[in-house]
Amino acid sequence: MQYMKLSPDQREEFLTSLAGMPVFLVDVFAGLSPDQVRSRSPDGTLPPVEQVWHLADLEREGFGERIRRLLGENQPYLPDFNGAEIAVERNYRALSFEAGLAAFTEARRRNIAALRAVDEPSWFRGGTQEGVGQVSLCDIPGFMSQHDLAHRIEIEAWMKSAIR
Repeated sequence: MQYMKLSPDQREEFLTSLAGMPVFLVDVFAGLSPDQVRSRSPDGTLPPVEQVWHLADLEREGFGERIRRLLGENQPYLPDFNGAEIAVERNYRALSFEAGLAAFTEARRRNIAALRAVDEPSWFRGGTQEGVGQVSLCDIPGFMSQHDLAHRIEIEAWMKSAIR
């Protein structure tokens, strides 16, 4: 989706849709036991606690940092966010599910607020993202949406196979 090709109303609708991811997580994981939030599915899909912490850290250290640097620096180099490595280093399965969900919710809220505050010319501020190449600030909402969709699909599959 080309964010800048959307009308202002469509852009606002798109940002509002990004705000729906924390709501989706609350709804889909409601009522799970402490054991369930830490259980991988039979096919190895990440459990809810790892999902929410990955989303929180990527939102803060990936998307949030990219937004900040694209707005504040001229043609920054944006390192990749190695989610698998970070998950192992931080031992997500040992962390609090509720704290991870709260961290993601707050980071997403901040990122959407930052994106809503961007003036028209700043949307075209660019840099180079490791593993992607040239990116502009206007690409970030689409990347966030694509990432959300991938996790929604993964989470729905986890729910079908892990919770019977």
